[in-house]
Amino acid sequence: MMRWFHALMPKEERFFDLLAQHSEAVVAGAQALRAMLEGGSALATNYQLVMDREHDADNVTREVLIAVRRTFITPFDRGNIRDLITSMDNSIDQMQKTAKSIKLFDVTTFTAEMKTMADAIVECALLVQEGVPLLRSISAEATRISDITAQISALEGRADEMHDNGLHLLYRASAAAGNGLSLFVGNEVYDHLEKVVDRFDDVANVMHGIVIEHV
Repeated sequence: MMRWFHALMPKEERFFDLLAQHSEAVVAGAQALRAMLEGGSALATNYQLVMDREHDADNVTREVLIAVRRTFITPFDRGNIRDLITSMDNSIDQMQKTAKSIKLFDVTTFTAEMKTMADAIVECALLVQEGVPLLRSISAEATRISDITAQISALEGRADEMHDNGLHLLYRASAAAGNGLSLFVGNEVYDHLEKVVDRFDDVANVMHGIVIEHV
């Protein structure tokens, strides 16, 4: 009877498989968002890719949260699992909001600073994708996980600088041209891009917290 009962319960390894699936959707969403910023014909196709990958990520998040409720023994604290998947999902949710904002305001050209911020988003996504599987062996991989979280935090700091520099240049250009609308729209794009990187910093903080608790 107990053997049958345990067979129905989600396996501990399933959490890592699901987290890996989610990280793949996040990377794909980040790459599509970056491709959008090339403008032109890339906009529509990659906009839809961001939407699709966000939907995939939502499905995985739902599976993780259900598994947390149904599993007696989890690989680490249930609250940590919820916090990790939620923070990861928030990052791609913010990518979706960024893509929607670009479409809403018919933005077709992007500054070098915007593209650099989007490059940072892709780098953060790839670091999360690398870091998630390492949680299977937290003790052995603690140093590498901590290094990954530090890299993400550093990228967040650089993205903040790009945000400020880019917005300042945009303000000057808009003032010279007497075009307040371009400043408003550009500020929206910068703000959304910054928030995506901020959400990745949240992921890094959760991962670092898990390491601290288990090492």
